[in-house]
Amino acid sequence: MAHDITLKLADEQATLKLGADFARALCAGVNIYLHGNLGAGKTTLVRGALHGLGFVGKVKSPTYTLVEPYQVMMNQTNTNVYHFDLYRFMDEDEWDAAGFRDYFNPHSVCLIEWPDKAGSLIPQADIDVYLELDGECRIARLIGNTTAGKACLERYQEF
Repeated sequence: MAHDITLKLADEQATLKLGADFARALCAGVNIYLHGNLGAGKTTLVRGALHGLGFVGKVKSPTYTLVEPYQVMMNQTNTNVYHFDLYRFMDEDEWDAAGFRDYFNPHSVCLIEWPDKAGSLIPQADIDVYLELDGECRIARLIGNTTAGKACLERYQEF
C-alpha cells in the first residue's frame, strides 16, 4: 500500500468529502500537519474531517484563538480533536508560552495549520497533508511519516 497519496479535488465539496473520508481512517494519538498557502483549503479539510467524525456544530478557523477543541466519538471512545492555526505565531517560543504540549497525547487527534511556525518544538507529524491550488481545482498530497500515520493512510485507501 502507498504511504504517499495524491488526489485532484474538483471543488470545495471534494475537499470536504476528502476530510470526511479521511477522518474515518484516523485513530487517537495522531498528529496531522496541514500545509498550503492561504485559501488552499486547510480549514475546509478540517471542517470535513470533523463532520466526518460526527461533529454537528460550526467549525471555525482558530486563526485568532490559536486552537479550537472538539469532542467526538472515535472507535466508541470520546476523543478530543484539537484544530490549531499557528499562522499568527511570530516565533517558536510562543508555542511553549501557549502551553500546547499537553494537547499532544495518545487520546487526542491534533490537526495543525502552519506547523512550521512552531519550529522544532512540536511533535513529529504522523501525516503531512499538502494542499495547493491548481487552477479551479486543488491538489492534495497525503504522506504517512510514522507507523501510525501509514496505518491511517492504508485504512483510508480501503474505503
